[in-house]
Parts: sequence; C-alpha cells; structure tokens
Amino acid sequence: MDEPGHETVPAHGLVPKAFEREHGCTEAEWLGWLSGAVGAHPLRLGPPGQAGIGIGAGHLHLQWRVLPPRQIALIRMPRMQVGYRFDQVGDAARAAFMRYFDLYMQRGGG
Repeated sequence: MDEPGHETVPAHGLVPKAFEREHGCTEAEWLGWLSGAVGAHPLRLGPPGQAGIGIGAGHLHLQWRVLPPRQIALIRMPRMQVGYRFDQVGDAARAAFMRYFDLYMQRGGG
C-alpha cells in the first residue's frame, strides 16, 4: 500500500517521516505491546485504530487497521497494516525511536 511520500519497512540508517508496515499480530496483542514499545515517551490512544506518541517537541501518529489473516496450509496468521507518520521529529530521534520500538515489538523467530 505505498502512497506518494510513504515507504514500506524503512532501513534503520534512515527512517522516513511517513511509512507503512504490515505486522503479524492481532489488534489486542498490538495494543498490549504498544505502551512498552514506546519506552518513556508519552502514549495517547485516540479513536479506535489510532495513537499518538510524544517524541521531544514532536510526535508520531500511528494509524492501523486489521487485515484478513494470511493463510498458509492450515495455519492462519493475524495481520495488521500500520501507518507511521512523524511530525517535527529529527532524523536521529526517528532512528533511535524506531530502533527501540522494533526491538520491543520483535516476537519469536530471532
């Protein structure tokens, strides 16, 4: 679902201001992990499917939607599409935030 100005899965050297990712989890799991994944940054849950995270003088806006599960043989895996949009957050702060966020959200597999 790439749109102009949006990328899929950024490399950690450079985190774009806006991108989208697919996460393999349920919405309940996502919400359960989210407060830990943002570390000490303030988290504000908005209307369903939205959250805001304060990062210095700026913020990160998250918007998600549940996708149909991915099915491989008899296995069904939950999926969510998540949009990330940083406002007033510098390159280094975006990279540092996403490094911690991704390590926290990583599950299984190694």
